[in-house]
Amino acid sequence: MASTQWGCQQAPEQSTGALNKEKEPLLAPPPAATPPPPVEAIAQDPVPSAATPVTAARLLVYHAEVRLKAVNMPRAMVQLDSLLRRSSGYLSAAAETRADGEWRQVTTVRVPPAQFRALLNGLAGLGTIEEKKLSTDDVTAEHADIAARLQTKRAVAQQYAALLAKAQKIKDILDIEEKLGEVREAIEATESQLKTLNNQVAYSTIELTLYQPLPQSMPDAPVVSLGSRVVEAFYDGWQLLTSLLVGAINLWPVLLLLAWGWWLWRRHRGHRPTSAAQPVPKSTP
Repeated sequence: MASTQWGCQQAPEQSTGALNKEKEPLLAPPPAATPPPPVEAIAQDPVPSAATPVTAARLLVYHAEVRLKAVNMPRAMVQLDSLLRRSSGYLSAAAETRADGEWRQVTTVRVPPAQFRALLNGLAGLGTIEEKKLSTDDVTAEHADIAARLQTKRAVAQQYAALLAKAQKIKDILDIEEKLGEVREAIEATESQLKTLNNQVAYSTIELTLYQPLPQSMPDAPVVSLGSRVVEAFYDGWQLLTSLLVGAINLWPVLLLLAWGWWLWRRHRGHRPTSAAQPVPKSTP
């Protein structure tokens, strides 16, 4: 009986405790809403962490400068077009001039990296290669850095967009819109850098200078008439006279010293004493 009464007495307490436990969540105050971070708390351009994965394959940019002397420019240009079609390349820029005794064409050739070597070897058939420079740039780290910064800027833009949706004050809205515009401009600039770098990796560049020497004819000697020769002789004589006059004026100290010396000599000669007259002998008667 004791056990039965103990069990009966304990039953209400257990049920009451269970009810209290069920009511506790209902009586507890709701959690306070987390306020959105201020605009200044969003990093504009955080530095990517060292844990950012790097692309395994290396990204290489190939560049070459070639100067080539051709025997026949039209035929060399046709051969160059044929080489570009076979190598899936294209001309991105070209300039043709005829000056300084040369027929010159400067072109910028873009070609896939897989066909870079083959195209360089094919250029030897256009003429005589006088100069060739090759360079290779590894842009793997630069590409990974730009891609990481672009991803970070896009995340910052999303944070600003979320803040703009929650903002209620006009001042906050204007501030967030200004910051969002700056981030979007930075995103466009970074996307342009990444696009340029991808294009450099996708197509190698060859700066080709193709030229052909042009024959130069000797000009005929000009025919000089008698009248022009007389005028030229008169002009040369006048130039000689003026040169002598200017030279004499430049030598005026010397001329002055000579004149003074001549004057002293004349004066000394005029005052020189005459010899005593000898007596005349008397004649004898």
